[in-house]
Amino acid sequence: MLACRPWLRAAGLLRPAPAAAPGPGAARRERCGPGERPVGRRAALPAGPDLRHFLRGAAAGEPRPEPGLEPGLEPGPEPGPGSAPGTGKVYLETYGCQMNVNDTEIAWAILQKHGYARTKELGEADVILLVTCSVREKAEQAVWNRLRHLTVLKTRRQPARPPLRIGVLGCMAERLKEEILHREKLVDIVAGPDAYRDLPRLLAVAQTGQQAANVLLSLEETYADILPVQTSAGGTTAFVSIMRGCDNMCSYCIVPFTRGRERSRPVASILQEVRMLSDQGVKEVTLLGQNVNSFRDTSEVQFQSLAAPALSRGFSTVYRAKAGGLRFAQLLDQVSRVDPEMRIRFTSPHPKDFPDEASVLQLIRERHNICKQLHLPAQSGSTRVLEAMRRGYTREAYLELVHHVRESIPGVSLSSDFIAGFCGETEEDHQQTVSLLREVRYNVGFLFAYSMRQKTRAHHRLQDDVPAGTKKRRLEELITVFREEAARANEAMVGQSQLVLVEGPSKRSASELCGRNDGNIKVIFPDDGVEDAAGSGAPVRAQPGDYVLVKVTSASSQTLKGVLLGHTTLSRSAARP
Repeated sequence: MLACRPWLRAAGLLRPAPAAAPGPGAARRERCGPGERPVGRRAALPAGPDLRHFLRGAAAGEPRPEPGLEPGLEPGPEPGPGSAPGTGKVYLETYGCQMNVNDTEIAWAILQKHGYARTKELGEADVILLVTCSVREKAEQAVWNRLRHLTVLKTRRQPARPPLRIGVLGCMAERLKEEILHREKLVDIVAGPDAYRDLPRLLAVAQTGQQAANVLLSLEETYADILPVQTSAGGTTAFVSIMRGCDNMCSYCIVPFTRGRERSRPVASILQEVRMLSDQGVKEVTLLGQNVNSFRDTSEVQFQSLAAPALSRGFSTVYRAKAGGLRFAQLLDQVSRVDPEMRIRFTSPHPKDFPDEASVLQLIRERHNICKQLHLPAQSGSTRVLEAMRRGYTREAYLELVHHVRESIPGVSLSSDFIAGFCGETEEDHQQTVSLLREVRYNVGFLFAYSMRQKTRAHHRLQDDVPAGTKKRRLEELITVFREEAARANEAMVGQSQLVLVEGPSKRSASELCGRNDGNIKVIFPDDGVEDAAGSGAPVRAQPGDYVLVKVTSASSQTLKGVLLGHTTLSRSAARP
């Protein structure tokens, strides 16, 4: 029953439990009104409605309670002329992954539609919103520290100005809603990942001096009808969310509890957004999702009869295969046809969804504008640890998939995720992860020490028994080995010509430009004038959004350096022998 609570809440059938009053023993005490007696733990309680009562009510179309307010936080008055949303400036700050960057763009699109103005100056803001991450404790601590700093701004605000409203959005809001609202009274509004549509109302309530929250998870929300307002500088690249949530239930992961069940955007809305970005001159789009290659659009009748694809050989899931729906391979096919001069990436996939006959791998090999780069998160090189993580595969199955990918896509660039010091990890387990890093030789890696998260299966069933010092040492060893092998992988590109999408000036030198190659590796080269793509002969300097050819002259574990050969296009580059 406990595992069902987030989904029942998402359906509107359960409300969040009341927050305990502060102080010792507060969880067992309630204030009593006149004529009331305290209810002891053994006192008989009157029989109330059970779950079936609410299910029948929901099926019969009974009105549900208004979403969005924590128990004990009363709805504020309807905003009057002087307190209407849209009368202030909003400052947005993003923490965490690309999904949070996309969430920031969605939240801003909603607020902009309701008349708010955007500011990049903290001191000008009337509303400060933090889009947060809960994957690791370090990310949450950064937000708590930031909130204390913002509270100082709040207390020093000039009386002539409207009160400063501070909000926490995203995964941390979903996970720690009660603590955020009540700890030191730092925050005015809290909105979970599925509640951004409610932001204007929450801000209106907060403007009356009350706290407001909406952290209900949804079984359907994908924000399909909202075109995000791109916030990245330059407009060269963009993220497009194609699905939300995750069903994999890996034992270490908080995502299913902060972002809910998997649900996919309709293909039509995704293609509309990609076309809009193409019209705006965006040259690279990354399709986003917690488990992007399990995409499954069931929005149209003709999609219902489609068969479920097989899993990768040797992989399994904790849930049954879902029949019907248009799948990721079909989506990738259609997205890649929108603009042949727009590069397409996707992240983050799960290794289980690359079957032997996968048309996704075939598309990557055949389409010149789909990047020859795959993220294959391994997490560990030990089969025993992988089983404890509930990853659904062994070390051997993962390596077989890597070999299959490299045979299918010659020259593919691989990246991965690894966790050091998971529950019960022994020194032998750790050494198996070290050997996996050496055997696969990834180009890009994301490595972290394990951080126990409440609500996860590991929190309930396993012991976080690897000492912090041991985690740190193992992580440092993994990083060292990764860098050694990545340097070797990148050194193989020295002397080769790489197609690079220019992003802008290098951070370290104004005389150099920076971009990324097909494998998503950073490339640095001099800002020199060369012949343009039309072959006019006149020297032209490269600009953000241009495709150029760069001959690699040196390499490190993270960067390639080279000399500029000339301007080109995706199509011309693909036609080169």
